[in-house]
Amino acid sequence: MKRVWLISMIVSALVFSIGFAPVSAAPAELANPTWHWVQPGETVFSIGRLYGVNPWTISAANGLANPNWIYAGQHLYIPAGNGYPPPCGSYYWAKLGDTLHSIGRAYGVSPWSIASANGIYNLNRIYAGQRLYIPCR
Repeated sequence: MKRVWLISMIVSALVFSIGFAPVSAAPAELANPTWHWVQPGETVFSIGRLYGVNPWTISAANGLANPNWIYAGQHLYIPAGNGYPPPCGSYYWAKLGDTLHSIGRAYGVSPWSIASANGIYNLNRIYAGQRLYIPCR
């Protein structure tokens, strides 16, 4: 796992140093097909919500036999948006020192709701710069 993370960080540094940036966030109303670089902690479900595409559609488009087995740095094809309505919540970029509990208090939402909406299994494992979907109350 550490090796995948290290390779992911090296690739990211190289990509940014030559001026190309991977698609890491896109609006939910995206209607055109695109590519997405999987970030640590992302799932096919969270990526589907990000782009407004059904996770089974993403799995089929990428030939994923098991949609639960993706890794950081993987390049996924995202077909044209369909299958999900745009989310009614908002997005929050975690800052240094944030916790799901403090973010939840600020938005009036349970930290478990935020964790579930983002495919997070450990409430203590978020990082600065992480894009979090804040679900509706």
